[in-house]
This record gives sequence, C-alpha cells and structure tokens, in this order.
Amino acid sequence: MCDFVRVPKLIYGALTQYVPDLDSDVRSLFDPKKNPGMKFSLVQPFVAYSQETPIGRIVGIVNKKANESWGTKSVRFSMIEFVDDIEVSRALIDAVSQWGAEQGMDILQGPLGITDFDKEGMLVEDFHLTGSVNTIYNPEYYPRHMEKLGLEKEVDWVQIRINIPEEIPARYQRVAQYCREQMGLKVIKVTDDMVYHKGYGKKVFDLLNEAYEPLFGFTKLSDEQVNLFLHKYLPVIDKQLIPVIVDEKDEVVGVAVTMGSLSQALRKANGSLWPFGWYHLLKALKWKREDNAEMLLIAVRPDLQGYGVNALFFEDLIPIYNKYGFRWAETGPQLENNVRELSQWKPLHPEMIKRRRCYTKNIGNKPN
Repeated sequence: MCDFVRVPKLIYGALTQYVPDLDSDVRSLFDPKKNPGMKFSLVQPFVAYSQETPIGRIVGIVNKKANESWGTKSVRFSMIEFVDDIEVSRALIDAVSQWGAEQGMDILQGPLGITDFDKEGMLVEDFHLTGSVNTIYNPEYYPRHMEKLGLEKEVDWVQIRINIPEEIPARYQRVAQYCREQMGLKVIKVTDDMVYHKGYGKKVFDLLNEAYEPLFGFTKLSDEQVNLFLHKYLPVIDKQLIPVIVDEKDEVVGVAVTMGSLSQALRKANGSLWPFGWYHLLKALKWKREDNAEMLLIAVRPDLQGYGVNALFFEDLIPIYNKYGFRWAETGPQLENNVRELSQWKPLHPEMIKRRRCYTKNIGNKPN
C-alpha cells in the first residue's frame, strides 16, 4: 500500500496544478472499517513497477449496488496514474479488465469511484488550471493513452467558473423573492445540534439521494455512508457556506454544499497532516482563506427543479463570499447534457472549464 500511495508524488513532482490527496484518506478507501462502500463493492488495487520503482497504479471496483441499480455488469477503474509509457497504461487497464472479467463483468468504465461523491472523470481539457480538492487532475497525455488503448467516451462532465459579483444580480433577487412569497421557501443555516440531534443531516442526504438518483452512475448512499460523511467532513466545513432550503413544513427541499478552496493548503501539506499539514489546512479554513470558493454540489428536490429555487442559494451566498474575500468560485463536475443545471449560472456570466471524461470499453465476460 505504501507504493500505491506514493505513485502520484513520483509522477507529478513539482507540477503546480496537481492537488494531492491526504495519504490517510487514500489508505482509508481500502479499509472496510472506514469505508462503508466496501460492504457492497469488490475493490482491487494494482501497482506497476520498473525494476523496484512504482511507475503506475490503478484500482478496480465492482460496485454490486450500482450494477444492480443500472442493470449493468461493469467494472470501474479509479485512481489511475502512470508515467508516459503506453505499455504501462496498457498493463494497468489490462489488469483491471482481466480482474473484472474474472468477476463476471463485461464492461470497463472509468475513472469512477465507489460513490458519485468520489473523484471521477479524467481531465481532457484545461490542463494548465489548478486542480481542486474534489476533482481529478492528470497530465494531458492520460486521455491520449486511453484512446490508443481503445477506450471511448461514455459521458463528459464540465465545471463552471464564475467571478463573484459585488451585488446580487437582479434576476436572482426577483426569483428568490417569488420563491419566498409564493412557494413558502426559505434558507436556513444548520447547526451541529440540528445536524446530529434533530435529523437535518439525514434529511440533507435523503434529498441528495433523491435528486441525484437519475444521474449517470449514481448509487444511493447507505445510512452508514451518510453517517461517515456527517461525522468526518461536516465538522470542518463552515456551515455559513452551506445554505439549506426548507418549505413551510420544514422539509428540506434544497441544499448547496460549498467551502473555501483548500488547493494550495493541500499542496503545502503534500499528503500528510504531520508535522505541519494540519496547520496549512486549518489556516485556509479559518484564518487566511484562499481566493476562491468550491461549490461542491447543489441539489433541489426533483418536483421543484426548474422553478428557480437555486436563486435562493445565490442570494444567500454572494454576500457571504464577498465578506470572506472570495473573488471567484468553481463548481464541481456537472454532466454536459444536464442543461437545466448548467443554465442556472447564466446571470453570472459563467465560463465552462475543465472538461473531464468517463471512458468505457467492452471487455467481454472471460479473461483475455
């Protein structure tokens, strides 16, 4: 596992666009006690070597729940990293393909994780832009290798970058007022007590499961996975940056999870919380924020989508972003064909950036 963890450091070196994961987070992915997704997934890591030096890695994943939900026999590949040598990338893809075929799978897909909240999608454009805490960064030769190895596009995601305006656009103000007065909706900020003792944490994830269920590759999170997210990540996120929309019955109908960027802090930490990595992360979260916010996800209950509910998020967040000194914001990956979601950014003059791709290949149902 040590070699698996250190492969990216050997490949990326001083490349300034790359944002490393914490080593402890990578190890936790393979620990059933820390990753509830392993209860319904088979996970197999591989490492490629030249002599005794690790020069590539990949993870094979058979998500039984996802295959059942989507009626597929898919093996996913994830966390793929390799030097610019087609024989190395070929060996990695072949290893997962053969392993997947041995499990009875007939389709290779990736990069995808166990859940839709894991990093997914290989970067195919804008390699000069700095990565983020929740997305994959890779060199430009990666997609060329995938194409040479016969993998084809299945879906693309794009990200949206916006400059934070000083004032809330008039269109958002009008629509937000309509949502409050005519639909009885309002924005609240949850506290730890509301999350852990009054059920709001589970309400939020129930909404996410409902809103994201139709999206490509999504698998509903189990209660155990929800508890992991709530106890591991929520305590460190500024809840002022997480607007929750409720209706007149106090039901959660929308949520936006955003946070200040940790890209530079993670680069300084270089994969480790010790001895000083924790300080760089805490500083970025609490004291000296970076220039931008990361809009990790936005979800609205399906029956309210298309009614402008998202305007309430923007009305709430824009003043806070200005107060915190954020000059721009970047969304998480959004499916390129999700026109309804992409159109919500129009009043903010969005720039579409960082196209990333899920590849697929037919591998048959027998080992090569």
